Amino acid sequence: MASNQPAPPLRSLVLQDRLPLDGAITIGLVGRGIGASLSPLMHEREGQRQGLDYRYHLIDFDRLGLDDAHLPLVLDDARQLGFSGLNVTYPFKQAILPLLDSLAPDAAAIGAVNTVVLGDRNIGHNTDCWGFAESFRQGLPGAARDLVLQLGSGGAGAAVAQALLQCGVGKLAIYDTELGKARVLAERLRDQLGADAAAVDDPAAAAAMADGIVNTTPVGMTKMPGLPVDGALIEQRHWIADVVYFPLETELIRVARSRGCRVLPGGGMAVYQAVRAFELFASIKPDAAAMAEVFRTAVAG
Repeated sequence: MASNQPAPPLRSLVLQDRLPLDGAITIGLVGRGIGASLSPLMHEREGQRQGLDYRYHLIDFDRLGLDDAHLPLVLDDARQLGFSGLNVTYPFKQAILPLLDSLAPDAAAIGAVNTVVLGDRNIGHNTDCWGFAESFRQGLPGAARDLVLQLGSGGAGAAVAQALLQCGVGKLAIYDTELGKARVLAERLRDQLGADAAAVDDPAAAAAMADGIVNTTPVGMTKMPGLPVDGALIEQRHWIADVVYFPLETELIRVARSRGCRVLPGGGMAVYQAVRAFELFASIKPDAAAMAEVFRTAVAG
């Protein structure tokens, strides 16, 4: 929804008594419905472990009553306040592209940004691709990957599609309720990677032939509960992956478990994208195992 009203300053909305920022590494997560995100905990705990003054704020457009049109103002406000960077999630991973000064090669190739390093020049990166690929390699070793059905073609979908192909998927079928978006993504994958990728308008037919199904839509999030595809299409022979991690056990993962499928919840991607983002923000290599343990403990508790 567009708005002619200026966005309230981040200083009053999210920082409150945690000023001044001098000497601190201050990060924000920009998105909608992100109150359950574990990114602040993972980043701040790792910052403490590294001896850093590391602060991570949620900039939830829903909670703050901001319109999508406020994104440029929020980005500029964060830079002026001295934020070191921003993570970006639904629904802004593609909307933020024209607002940045440049893109790292990974973000340029994928066409989506989830990490912005702020400074004299605001540079967009994509750590989702590596994060999903690492999670897939560790969580679904040996999974059949001749044909995979991907649900969604937005910012997360663009990153996951590239990750799946890097992990050896032979053919990728992309379904989106907006067929045109799926076609654009498939065409990019064919042109840039020579991939066997195609948009499909019948998820049932694609699921019947697929080895695995991956959800990259926001359906299943706490604020958008439900299934991204008809549950009747899920068979025991499928492996099922989700990028949503709050809740960690989405309805899709729950149904898949009940059918005896191998599953890959979104927690792995959440951890590994955070690992790569932390390194970009702090210029220090984090301990991936320590960040994963923080995540696991928080979920269990």
